[in-house]
Amino acid sequence: MQPQGCMFGMGKMDEVFKALADVSRRRLLDSLNARNGQTLRELCAGLDMARQSVSKHLAVLEAADLVTTVWRGREKLHYLNAVPINAIADRWMSRFDRERARALADLKNALEQEPMGNPEFVYTTYIRTTPERLWQALTDPGFTRRYWGLSFDTDWRAGAPMTWHQGGVAIADPEQVVIESEPGRRLSYTWHSFTPEWAEAVGLGEDVLARLKTERRSRVTFEIEPVGETVKLTVVHDGFDPGSTVREMVGEGWPQVLSALKTLLETGEPLPAGSA
Repeated sequence: MQPQGCMFGMGKMDEVFKALADVSRRRLLDSLNARNGQTLRELCAGLDMARQSVSKHLAVLEAADLVTTVWRGREKLHYLNAVPINAIADRWMSRFDRERARALADLKNALEQEPMGNPEFVYTTYIRTTPERLWQALTDPGFTRRYWGLSFDTDWRAGAPMTWHQGGVAIADPEQVVIESEPGRRLSYTWHSFTPEWAEAVGLGEDVLARLKTERRSRVTFEIEPVGETVKLTVVHDGFDPGSTVREMVGEGWPQVLSALKTLLETGEPLPAGSA
């Protein structure tokens, strides 16, 4: 999986290894793995650590991209980001002895497990592009079809309706709308309805479709932030029911979509089928 690994040079790898070397920082990651999306106060209380110590450790984890933060009103929530662990596994594990490789694999698997207490999906990646180009890739049908296999019919204004096009099927619903739209900075919209025609087009069974139709509508938010010669893209997909089937599906799908998006923007070519 070159797309994720290539964005981490030796300097960034050193930061990740340094961050993971401290037992207190590993405890913080364990806490977020058990319940993602915690505030600083919750992390301090759960680990019985001083606020100043937790803040310092979180700063190291954020610098290594192992933790991603999202503001919800006045609260700053902390989320695990498994991308650096994936990069280490993909690029470095084969160069370590068996026991070290097994330890890294165990950590990678632990960070990729769905946390029990908070079902939001949060994913951060860095793309060598501009905010304007990334916005275009998220909204222009010519782009979305190449890395995602679908497109949207909307004017991308807040409150505007959205029609999804996937597998030759048009999905329209009054509740499919753009929630927020700040070009080059932030985009949010509600997720699509699950119709029999869509399920047939993507090869989904009737039993799975029945479960999907009982769940409330979720939403996805893209936060775009320029960082030097790259752009930091944070995807937050939330609004799921407990034990959500939709959450399980998007948890598997988003990393593939975002890897393909990154590859398309950085190389001009989409990922080969099955390599995301």
